[in-house]
Amino acid sequence: MEALTAAWAQLHGFVFEKLVEPLVFALGLSTYMEQAFDATEFVLVGAIEIALLWLVLSRLEKWKPVEVWADRRAVRPDMIYTFLQRLGVAPLVFFVILAPAVDGLDGWLRMHDIVPGKLEDWFPGLHENPFASFAVYVVILDFVAYWLHRAQHRFEWWWALHSLHHSQRVMTFWTDDRNHLLDDLVVDACFAAVALAIGVPPGQFALVVVATRVIESVSHVNARVGFGKLGEWLVVSPRYHRAHHAIGIGHEGAYRGCNFATLFPIWDHIFGTANTRGEFPATGIRDQLHGRDYGEGFWRQQALGFSRLAAALRPRKPTAAPVTTESLPR
Repeated sequence: MEALTAAWAQLHGFVFEKLVEPLVFALGLSTYMEQAFDATEFVLVGAIEIALLWLVLSRLEKWKPVEVWADRRAVRPDMIYTFLQRLGVAPLVFFVILAPAVDGLDGWLRMHDIVPGKLEDWFPGLHENPFASFAVYVVILDFVAYWLHRAQHRFEWWWALHSLHHSQRVMTFWTDDRNHLLDDLVVDACFAAVALAIGVPPGQFALVVVATRVIESVSHVNARVGFGKLGEWLVVSPRYHRAHHAIGIGHEGAYRGCNFATLFPIWDHIFGTANTRGEFPATGIRDQLHGRDYGEGFWRQQALGFSRLAAALRPRKPTAAPVTTESLPR
């Protein structure tokens, strides 16, 4: 482990000194050098993450595919989304930006004799065990992710953006990051705000983000893979999550969908949104079967998302009551 840590530190330092530091100075942003150093590590992790996922999951899709497509051009925009998200630092940026505001609020409350408790204040033992604290943070943030995901389906304006994710008929492990950019911004901001509120350290927050992204990529893989009756109570599998993307199942009904969990299916079982049928249905949105266009390229997908959002936010005119003989003047 010491050798790996040293090698990673050397790689991180080399990339920062040779590529990032000169660019930061050239842009006149030297005051952000510390943030740039942290962001460089996050980008490196993302690059390695993409490479490993491609090496493993692309072979899994060839070994046990749910669907085989002659034309895979629809997957190309998803690859762009993946590189933007995994090599970007949006969650970490929000974490850094919101930190001063949270610290300021914390200071103001303490000046007025209000001491807000952080998670490790309530459970002092977490200070002594980083593995236990990491596990607790993962569970809490996954619970938050479950409810954010349900909100994406419940509120019409949010579904107008999130529907882009569900419009992929050719779903692969690349589909995980197929999201409208505004949708990502809202989710990342909420996620970072909660993490700061409960006192997640920056290093642990980055680990939570990476661990969550890896599981999400696996859950979107185009492969006939399940984790068994017990396993699918513990971790979201490709079979379990595919129901969430199924036409007419994953975004309709009383709960506007099913299987909303990101990591732990237990939330779906507790709140009645679990679908445990052992099927691998076709993916997409029902209105696509009737000709609705969600866009093929990256820019058109983003533009159509804004159009749907504008339509969802537009005030609706009240529907006129039907004219009957009883309502006519005599």
